[in-house]
Amino acid sequence: MTAAVQAPLTFTAGCRIVLEENQRVLDAVDATQWDRAGVRILSARKVFAIGGGRSGLAVQMAAMRLMHLGLRVHVAGEVTAPAIGAGDVLIAVSGSGATTAVVDAADTARAVGASVIAVTTAPESELAHRAELTLLLAAADKQDHSGSRTRQYAGTLFEQAVLLAFDALFQSLWSADTQSAERLWERHANIG
Repeated sequence: MTAAVQAPLTFTAGCRIVLEENQRVLDAVDATQWDRAGVRILSARKVFAIGGGRSGLAVQMAAMRLMHLGLRVHVAGEVTAPAIGAGDVLIAVSGSGATTAVVDAADTARAVGASVIAVTTAPESELAHRAELTLLLAAADKQDHSGSRTRQYAGTLFEQAVLLAFDALFQSLWSADTQSAERLWERHANIG
């Protein structure tokens, strides 16, 4: 006997899954913690961002928006990133909270007096234990293939939620600022 072939989802059904799952994750965040992160980021001497793979891409997008606000922002590992130091903040993103490069960066940041803001699904992870502030996103870990938290592949929901949560944080920080969209646009990349 052969297994029944399941019809593929329509694009509309796929959109519904993505939107509903992200709404659920964002509705569950501790907004007070995100507000605290915003205050800490704004008061930092410099802001550094690190994450691996697609999580790294999502936090790079967050770094770009923070740069648009006029903050001194660097992506860890880029050749032009300076040393992190006291008064700086490291935004460290890892769904599992165990990504070696991210945890090591958190250790380095703490050793030199920088603050660590962890973004993870795992409140008891190595990364969370190293953070001054942990921002939890209740998305499935990329190795959770049970389908109980998400129907999407691997860490997709976490990566999407990182992007959306930081876009929401950017929006809140910008709304409290007096800079016009034109002023932010002046900082937008114009070469490359």
